[in-house]
Amino acid sequence: MNHIEILNQINTIFRRVFENDSLHIQMETSADDVDEWDSLNHTVMIVEVEKHFNIKFKLKEVLSFQNVGDMVNIIHSKVTSA
Repeated sequence: MNHIEILNQINTIFRRVFENDSLHIQMETSADDVDEWDSLNHTVMIVEVEKHFNIKFKLKEVLSFQNVGDMVNIIHSKVTSA
């Protein structure tokens, strides 16, 4: 699975979690760019991403996310090493 495929799947998850069908997530998207992205939705989004990709993030990984691209890179490393 490549970065674009992961990003496309994350986009679907974000639309569902943030209840916004017009949302378009890019690698540089951050919480500042999405009005609905609050602490509760952040937690729900992390859980949904973990379920979808059958992975678990470490706390330090989650805390290191500056944007969606950081998340995509970690997902990519986890799914390609499995």
